[in-house]
Amino acid sequence: MPGAPRGPGATGTATAVLGRVPWPSAVAATLVTGYVTLFVLASVHTSYDTWGALLILPALMAVSTPVLARIAAANPERDVFRLLLLAMTAKLLCAFPRYLMAFVLYGGAADAKMYHQKGSDLAAYLDQADLFGGIHYDLGMKVAGTGFIIIVTGVVYAITGPSLIGGFLVFSWLGFWGLLLFWRALQIAFPEADTRKYAKLVFFLPSLLFWPSSIGKDAWMMFCLGLTTYGTARLLDRRFGAFACIALGSLGTAMVRPHVTALAGAGLMVAYVLRRRPQQVSALGPLRTILTAVVLGAMVVLMLQQVSTFFGTDGTGGDAVSQVLTETSRRTSQGNSMINATAPEDAAPKFSLNPAGLPVAVISVLFRPFPFEASNIQNLIQSVECFALLVMFIRAWPRLSRLPRLFVQRSYVAFAAVYTLLFCWAFSTINNMGILSRERVQVLPLALVLLVVPAAAASRGAAAGRRPPPVWRVAPGQWGARHRAEPPALAPPPALSPPSAVSPSPSQGGSTAP
Repeated sequence: MPGAPRGPGATGTATAVLGRVPWPSAVAATLVTGYVTLFVLASVHTSYDTWGALLILPALMAVSTPVLARIAAANPERDVFRLLLLAMTAKLLCAFPRYLMAFVLYGGAADAKMYHQKGSDLAAYLDQADLFGGIHYDLGMKVAGTGFIIIVTGVVYAITGPSLIGGFLVFSWLGFWGLLLFWRALQIAFPEADTRKYAKLVFFLPSLLFWPSSIGKDAWMMFCLGLTTYGTARLLDRRFGAFACIALGSLGTAMVRPHVTALAGAGLMVAYVLRRRPQQVSALGPLRTILTAVVLGAMVVLMLQQVSTFFGTDGTGGDAVSQVLTETSRRTSQGNSMINATAPEDAAPKFSLNPAGLPVAVISVLFRPFPFEASNIQNLIQSVECFALLVMFIRAWPRLSRLPRLFVQRSYVAFAAVYTLLFCWAFSTINNMGILSRERVQVLPLALVLLVVPAAAASRGAAAGRRPPPVWRVAPGQWGARHRAEPPALAPPPALSPPSAVSPSPSQGGSTAP
């Protein structure tokens, strides 16, 4: 009869049936079916600008997953693959809110729109051009700077097709690999650091997730700076392929923002000079060191000349640097997010090279806007992150006090600190909160290194007793077997006596009854 209560047998049968369902396969099949349905509907009702992203997203995941699995397999810590996969997924998904901000909130008033249009034109030309017969294409501007990003966008579109959202995904994907290279650099050159904490910061800090996730210079710079830093770590640890990574990364950053390349080169020079010498030095060791220093010095000089050409200044002295930074301050003194809103919009504030203003510059670049300075909801959200960073740096003061000693012990710390200070000194001329928030991502991965320096021996004794350190903290630059805790030794069993001689006692688990 309908409505009659079911017996316990029916409930047990239903439970048994549910227990036999392969839930992982069922969930996967549901997700695939939903994705295919969404793809069909999007391809019918939208253009390739939109539905092309549904092809590009799984392609990027499929290409990246085996590489991440290989990286995780060589890493002695647990759950690294899950962490990397989650980080890549979060980074790719941030391309969608970044797109909405540029084309919905700002109505397309963003550089990404221009890159997309000109990149689409270049991709159409590349599809029809005879690559072996030579390429003759007029960008309408010089290659260095904006023109180079147009070329990168055109090459990407020649492979994926001109999809606007798909382009956001590809550039966001490049930004993720830059962050991963920063993380690997720390593991190689500074193995004593808390690399797991650094991974959580560098992969999931909102600014690093959000800003380098659009078509433009930020994602490209993040990738190339990560490659340069990775090469620096390999150079400091005397590993093969260091110069190739440094050269490719520096070339990529120099084609877009050569002044940032010069800052990284200065940090690299200081780190190389302070690099710890090996215990056993070969006969060619001093000569190799001199040649390397000469090559690095020549690279820095070339970068300074490129900066002078890029900004149209004469020479590379202090006057030229002051002129460049003053012009940067004037160009960014516009919009509703001005830092110094009382100055005239066309004024060019004079920039001082006096290092006494460095502490103020560090605070301004890393920790502003403050909550009371926010002029819109975007600045308010950014101020929350900046305040959290400020709190973390204050709490890490005992660790930061060890930086002078670590300068010599771990020259990678010198590289990170020098680059951070020079970047803050140079970019403190930016007079717009919105632009500063976006440009700051170029220094955050190395500034975060200062938060994960190891604590002093006295303060980390308790923590060391709770969990064993990873292998790379014990043997820098080398991989070894995972540390396994030894099982407690068992006491030898007591000698057996005749039953009549010894009666069982309560401590032996026997009965006390006569």
